[in-house]
Amino acid sequence: MVVCALFWLPLGLAIAPMVALLTERGLALAAVAGCVAAHSLTAAALELPTGGLSDVLGRRTVLAAAGLFDLVALVLHALGTTAWVLVLGMALKGAGRALASGPAEAWYVDTVHASAGPDAELRTGLARGGAATSGALAAGVLIGGALPWLLGLGPDLGGRLREATSGLVLPLSVPALLGAAVEVVFLLYVLTALPEPPRPRATLRGVLRGVPATVVAGVRLGGRDALVRRIILSAAAAGSALVTVELLTPGRAVGLTGAPESGAVLFAGLACAGFLCSMAGSHLAPPLARRAGGSERAVLVGLGAAAAGLLLLGGTAVTSLSSAPVPVALAVVGYALVYAGLGAAGPSENDLLHRRVGSAGRATALSVQSLALQLVGAATGLVAGHLPAGPPRWLLGGAVLLAGALLWVRRRTVAEEAEPPRQASSPSSTGPSTASSPQMKGTPR
Repeated sequence: MVVCALFWLPLGLAIAPMVALLTERGLALAAVAGCVAAHSLTAAALELPTGGLSDVLGRRTVLAAAGLFDLVALVLHALGTTAWVLVLGMALKGAGRALASGPAEAWYVDTVHASAGPDAELRTGLARGGAATSGALAAGVLIGGALPWLLGLGPDLGGRLREATSGLVLPLSVPALLGAAVEVVFLLYVLTALPEPPRPRATLRGVLRGVPATVVAGVRLGGRDALVRRIILSAAAAGSALVTVELLTPGRAVGLTGAPESGAVLFAGLACAGFLCSMAGSHLAPPLARRAGGSERAVLVGLGAAAAGLLLLGGTAVTSLSSAPVPVALAVVGYALVYAGLGAAGPSENDLLHRRVGSAGRATALSVQSLALQLVGAATGLVAGHLPAGPPRWLLGGAVLLAGALLWVRRRTVAEEAEPPRQASSPSSTGPSTASSPQMKGTPR
């Protein structure tokens, strides 16, 4: 929980002032989009190799590298004054995101299995980690949005800050610098508080051979294992839903308030509320699985609720929210359902994944899951941009998420549930081990 909170808090701090800071540095909108693309493309390109690196080198080493990349990225983001420095900072942030995708969760599962056995209960810890991530993002967005505004309240405080630093530090730079300080704490914590179960000592030759083999094994597992394939497809559907909400909500916020500035403030509040709903959903994941009768049914309920929320948002897009209080209330309910449902489904999905995949390929499997989310989300954004304004754009994401929920209608057979566990001997084996379970944590969003 501490690792999740310390890693995501700095990124949350940088979210709210990011576009305004880049614009203040003189970048046009197209250049800002290029910076964002540098982050996304770097993260996608490194997702699988860094997951394999974690399985070969160890979780703590890769997490520390992620913190170091993010520390440098936040400093460049806060102090950069030229386009190439800012693009480099965003690319390094993407590399840090890819490096951090999976190792903390894989470390948790490895440690629980080492101390309590392979049948130990995982959902509660995964849910708490997801809740810590969402809570840190919510706090970061609020603090990151409020700090520049508070600095602007003092008499000439922003001007004195510019003058004292020769224009390097702006009020909009302060949240990113605060995030860099938090990254130092994250680095120290990872290096001192995450003892790993013993693993063979890595060599350069072993890494060069082991990482590609582990990546290939993780991709193969998603192709041949029906349960893992459903988990990956569900993550892809969640990516479609998240991009739909994040792409279309700002425009509706502006339409509700009537001005871009006030719409941006409303969107920041909505983003914080979304993270809080996701946190609440994560907390509800363990009792939901118990009441539903297992992790698979819990995933079905969570994704079904999120799909209903997105379809509700699409249905309310036909009216003007500024003149109709009932559609506003329905839209708020739909928005909350999207994030709460996805938050509730995540821990159960990953509980199933960790029971199916052995330690030798655990972080790689999480990276495959994250990559599916990012790629399908990007594709949904491109398609939605070419659809007519209004409900069709919302319904696209809702339909994809509903299809992802329907994947969980079929339960596994008794023969599948009785399949004995198999363990992989090394990262360079033919694939990660699989193990069935009688039962059925991502980001980032």
